[in-house]
Amino acid sequence: MFVIIGYLVALGCIFGGYIIHGGNIQVVLHALPIEMMVICGGALGAFVVNNQPKVLKATMRAVPTAFKGSKYTKARYLELMAMLYDILQKARKDGLMSIEKDVEAPQDSAIFQKYATVGRDHHVVEFTTDYLRMMVSGNLNAHEIEALMDSEIDTHHEEGHAPVAAIARLAGGLPAFGIVAAVLGVVNTMGSVGQPPAVLGGMIGSALVGTFLGILMAYCIVEPFGGLLEQKAEDGTKELQCIKTTLLASMQGYNPATAIEFGRKVLFSTDRPSFGELETYVKKK
Repeated sequence: MFVIIGYLVALGCIFGGYIIHGGNIQVVLHALPIEMMVICGGALGAFVVNNQPKVLKATMRAVPTAFKGSKYTKARYLELMAMLYDILQKARKDGLMSIEKDVEAPQDSAIFQKYATVGRDHHVVEFTTDYLRMMVSGNLNAHEIEALMDSEIDTHHEEGHAPVAAIARLAGGLPAFGIVAAVLGVVNTMGSVGQPPAVLGGMIGSALVGTFLGILMAYCIVEPFGGLLEQKAEDGTKELQCIKTTLLASMQGYNPATAIEFGRKVLFSTDRPSFGELETYVKKK
């Protein structure tokens, strides 16, 4: 919703200011279809050439998420930390081997299935169970597991930012495609130098619309869209960092209540539940 509102405000002010200033919107509307075909068609073709199929697919999956609210809310983080608390509390009370079945078959685990959101999230469950499995095996120390976690989080970060980088490159190329459209318009105009001045003026105006549209699409539409996707990718990384910090605190000997407090502190302040909220939620669960 906010994305659409932002675009409406930006485009409304730009074109509204043009009309208020005395501009003839018909000139823009007349040139719009052809100029958009040149700019968007050229940019789309270059976008496909410039990115591997996996990046193209990731971008297509990422685009719809920009129009939805973030799933990384305070309620989700409360559920995540309560789930981690239950797992660590069971391991502390009954020994690490007691969570082996939960780790090996999370789809059948009462703890994971207790939490409808994070307990069924593939990325959360896989990341959590992978490192719990290492903790149960006892073959790696905390520093080695932390290094592995950092490597996986870095990989997740890079994958999440691949669509962002692709869209940033697209935004960078759009002004140049606008110039291409304008040059083609000038070439067309130069081929009609025998026409009356009024006709030539209209043709030149149409040609300049191409430059305008390329810049407008780059800095008003595509680049801000990429920035929004980047922020959403950061939210996904932050969740994994919360899990990492909690598990490592447990490995270093802290009790489950203190371990999830370590994880809570990693979260962004806008989404982070307070100590009291987390304590109350855990007790209710």
